[in-house]
Amino acid sequence: MEEEIFIKNYINGELVKPQSNMFLDVYEPAIGKIYAKIPRSDKSDVDKAVSAAIEAYPSWSATSVTYRSEILLTISRLIEDRLELLAKAESRDNGKPVWLAKSVDIPRAASNFRFFATSILHFSSESHEMTGEALNYTLRQPIGVVGAISPWNLPLYLFTWKIAPALAVGNTVIAKPSEITPYTAYLLSEICIEAGLPKGVLNIVHGLGTEVGEAITLHREIKAISFTGGTKTGEIIARNAAPLFKKLSLEMGGKNPVIIFDDCNFDEMIETTVRSSFSNQGEICLCGSRIYIHNTIYEKFKKQFIEKISKLVVGDPIDDNTNLGAIVSREHYDKILSYIDLAKKEGGTILYGGNSINVSGRCNDGWFIQPTVIEGLDNSCRTNQEEIFGPVVTITPFEYDDQVLQMANSTGYGLASILWTNNLQRTTYFSQKLNSGIVWVNCWMLRDLRTPFGGMKNSGVGREGGFEALRFFTEPKNICIKY
Repeated sequence: MEEEIFIKNYINGELVKPQSNMFLDVYEPAIGKIYAKIPRSDKSDVDKAVSAAIEAYPSWSATSVTYRSEILLTISRLIEDRLELLAKAESRDNGKPVWLAKSVDIPRAASNFRFFATSILHFSSESHEMTGEALNYTLRQPIGVVGAISPWNLPLYLFTWKIAPALAVGNTVIAKPSEITPYTAYLLSEICIEAGLPKGVLNIVHGLGTEVGEAITLHREIKAISFTGGTKTGEIIARNAAPLFKKLSLEMGGKNPVIIFDDCNFDEMIETTVRSSFSNQGEICLCGSRIYIHNTIYEKFKKQFIEKISKLVVGDPIDDNTNLGAIVSREHYDKILSYIDLAKKEGGTILYGGNSINVSGRCNDGWFIQPTVIEGLDNSCRTNQEEIFGPVVTITPFEYDDQVLQMANSTGYGLASILWTNNLQRTTYFSQKLNSGIVWVNCWMLRDLRTPFGGMKNSGVGREGGFEALRFFTEPKNICIKY
């Protein structure tokens, strides 16, 4: 039996226990058992981290962009060097297949540091000349101490997505990973020490959202919050932060439509739609969970979609043949199953899946659910309106363009849309009319790190990615010099 892992906070350049000396259990979802302890930190730990960040800020913000770039590139290289270790840790924490973490999550975490390490070298300011009168130019200066709160579905991937740009422009950071998936954030702490990141520049405080997350949000010395997670938590953060006039970037839930027309490349579409429905057990905010298919190809789609899904392997995350691993927690597992029951009550027909699944061997007590396809639901029902965040999709036929556009835009969310058509006029029309921050046409998860990322409506406020992230983590100052 493996020895239980004790994770520590990373404060002022050191790995330390929480001041309360209290710890929380961390479960390995594939086996349903405790494998680690994390600090149950509280306001006192956040205060200690903020003090370290305040002390480190003057020197870190005054360093050259070249120096900051070199430090971040070193962190990126060390992440790449530890690919195998980090991928296994991510899988153990989250339940996703190891091959997926190795091919997507960990390489992307390294890319995040590398991208912002290099982009800061090209982050230019603007100037505006008032001919014959004056010259205006804009300084973009770091904010100070900033907070980053990240989710459990893509733990290191999204954790670094926030930390890297904040550090690149000269801020010091208080970061909270999800208490459900803390392991790779802890390993990142060790990487930062090895990379020579100065003390207090990055501080990672583990614990509950209601304790650590709230303390970060309410701390007056933390001037900005970048959050990714559920919409309800985002509402609480916005409500708490508003009276303190903090800058906010909130990337929240999604209920993303997939719109499939009969003029698409069918084979490419069907392969991608299986992936966009069930990658990472459907636990990606960008997964397409409402699939609308033109009625002329509905039966063909349904038959081939189910055929392909029936071949997906739900199994042990360490097995290279596994397509879908474990659900991240018992609580989330129960939530997903409750929505499948709700869909039945709402009149839906389960075409495939719909059940939990027992994976024999070491995963006998793990939390696994079949990929699930449901048809026959009204577009306004809860199953089609609320975020499930699991391996569950609904399929619905449509006849007219405006009909499916209305259905696609009918939820309170607006993160991403996926459109399958080879009609240029339809592409431009739908791309303009879909109420989402991202529209993928004939593809999914094709990401350029230079582009803005974020949602509309209940899916978020602000944008991450590229220079948008560098702008968020800086304050613009206009300088006007009279000739």
